[in-house]
Amino acid sequence: MTQWLTIIGMGEDGWEGISNRARLALKNCDVLIGSARLLPVLPKLKAELHEWPQPFSAVVEQIKGFAGRNTVIIATGDPMNFGVARKILEFTPKAEVEIIPHVSAFSLAAAKLGWSLPDCDCFTIHGRPAANLEGFIQPDAKLLVLTQDETSVAEACRRLVTRGFETSLVTVLENLGGAAERVTEFAASQNPNLAWSPLNMLAIHCIASPQAKIYSRAPGLPDDAFEHDGQLTKQEVRAMTLAALAPAPDELLWDVGAGCGSVAIEWMRSTRGCEAIAIENNEARCAMITRNADALGTPRLKLVQGEAPAALAGLPPPHAVFIGGGVGIPGVFEACWEALRPGGRMVANVVTIEGEMHLYDLQEKHGGTLRRIDISRLDPVGKYRALKPKMPVVQWQVTKP
Repeated sequence: MTQWLTIIGMGEDGWEGISNRARLALKNCDVLIGSARLLPVLPKLKAELHEWPQPFSAVVEQIKGFAGRNTVIIATGDPMNFGVARKILEFTPKAEVEIIPHVSAFSLAAAKLGWSLPDCDCFTIHGRPAANLEGFIQPDAKLLVLTQDETSVAEACRRLVTRGFETSLVTVLENLGGAAERVTEFAASQNPNLAWSPLNMLAIHCIASPQAKIYSRAPGLPDDAFEHDGQLTKQEVRAMTLAALAPAPDELLWDVGAGCGSVAIEWMRSTRGCEAIAIENNEARCAMITRNADALGTPRLKLVQGEAPAALAGLPPPHAVFIGGGVGIPGVFEACWEALRPGGRMVANVVTIEGEMHLYDLQEKHGGTLRRIDISRLDPVGKYRALKPKMPVVQWQVTKP
């Protein structure tokens, strides 16, 4: 099929701000789809007008119904930068689509502030949990954030203050590029709570106080970064476990017997687009996983409450599997191994003699690497100090052929 769909980005400057190519496409189209905010700013056109459907997921069927007709979608800013084009290209071949972008909100904000875009973390919490902010809060980081609406300002400030980044400089940029543009800067702890426009974005220069909770993206967060009841993979072993699992962009991990979710959460923090499913039977620990995911910036973590192997049925096949508990339960390894994608990695940790013997048998059958991890930590012994050994962990790492 020839090109029939055009996606045009538009800013707050409306018709005057778009290119001649975009204007020509709008004048010639038969069908025009846009939001209730953008359609009224256009001049009178011959096109048949349609608003975005609610919920937005219904756009798939709406656009498919216009296939073959000269159709234009009008969207905000750069449609390929957290915009509608990505969703549309999932079901419409690129050969059938022309994209005419406008300047993105990120570019407008960077120009307004004098920030270099490559030095910024650019992301969105529009239609996504505000907890996504947590993974980006780092000393001296510069964040450009597309927001949900006027409520996002207070939520971002709350999270910064809670983490000990209360002196961070927050800039609210409203209606960028339009007549109602307003730029307001303040410290996170001094939110003026103005009547913000729903169309705003945030620029945050993160500044850590001496008491700030600083969580690196490198594997091995401190144990006290997690709420737990003692059932967590300890810091040093967790760092080695993540290294063995070798997260890569957009890959999926199964964390079987997740405890407080520490391995799944660190997997998701490590690399762009990493996803994880935490499988845990204990109800109280499931609640901990949810709270830890929110506090550490991985609200996308999927939680399955149930006991393996039954709880694994129907889950999407993983690129990696971590079995932190229960590798010796009949059927757990077999279900995980069968579901694991070819070339996928599996890591299992045990602390008991029985678990260790089971790993010896699995290694003999499937290959891979066995290692014993012995960790000692400094503890007081009376008026002296000594390095006290922790319970050793035997780890099996294997790649599925």
